[in-house]
Amino acid sequence: MNKKINNVKAPPLKIQGIKTKLVSFIMHNVKWDGQGRWVEPFLGSGVVALNVNSEKALLADTNEHIIHFYRAIQTGEMNPYDLRCFLEREGRELKEKGQDHYYELRERFNTHHSPFDFLFLNRACFNGMMRFNSKGEFNVPFCRKPERFAQAYITKICNQVAWALERIKGKDWHFAVQDWRNTLSQIEDSDFVYLDPPYNDRHTDYYNQWRDSDADGLARAVKNLKAPFAYSTWKQNKYRTNDHLTKHFSDFPTATKAHFYHIGSKESLRNAMEEALVMSPDCVAQNEKDSMLPDFQEQFAISF
Repeated sequence: MNKKINNVKAPPLKIQGIKTKLVSFIMHNVKWDGQGRWVEPFLGSGVVALNVNSEKALLADTNEHIIHFYRAIQTGEMNPYDLRCFLEREGRELKEKGQDHYYELRERFNTHHSPFDFLFLNRACFNGMMRFNSKGEFNVPFCRKPERFAQAYITKICNQVAWALERIKGKDWHFAVQDWRNTLSQIEDSDFVYLDPPYNDRHTDYYNQWRDSDADGLARAVKNLKAPFAYSTWKQNKYRTNDHLTKHFSDFPTATKAHFYHIGSKESLRNAMEEALVMSPDCVAQNEKDSMLPDFQEQFAISF
């Protein structure tokens, strides 16, 4: 299955490093027979899994709030009708009280962990960031837009939840709060593994700290997988290059694409960069051989 996705839709959650504009690029470059599960050890926003729309999936993250959010959609607890009522009510409070209501709701979420509060904060916080402190508390400040939840914006969010519900409903999708090591230990040969870990030297603190040793350990584990995989990372921007890419994946076929990330905690993280997609040789789309990085073309040719 070399699945082309042209009509990519955005998920309900926003997060730094979101792959909405890269889904087509990812799926254009990989092939998979679709027989096993679509596996993501780093679910993040969920945008890739939702657009791929496989029948079976194992979707994991260490961020329990992301997993609980999608479980709430899966069970029907989070649905468009209840969400609209919630956003209209909390939006009115935000308009009347401004940032005071935001911080009251943030404190409420950090105590009770409601998926509704989580979504509200995700859409009312500064620049769509998702970040937690060492105590596991959501700590992104207010976006300073008290009138943010206009009817059109609420409808947009509810439609995104409705789309996610339609994608998840009736499917054999398992959402798990677990470390990537646990997820990779459950991989079967027929699965396809898509990995979008925190980018080293960029977004490394959105929930757990992501150290160079973590990135190195993941790279070693990925290269030992028996199942096909695709691994998202970055190659370079105008400031620097990603040494992690050449250190671990110089022998693997890699496709690149210019991209701009609009979500980030500071200006230096919101700029143009060259995105890289590392793939196991057995899962590269046949028609994409000529689009591999020149550095990898010789190795790629040997691999086939």
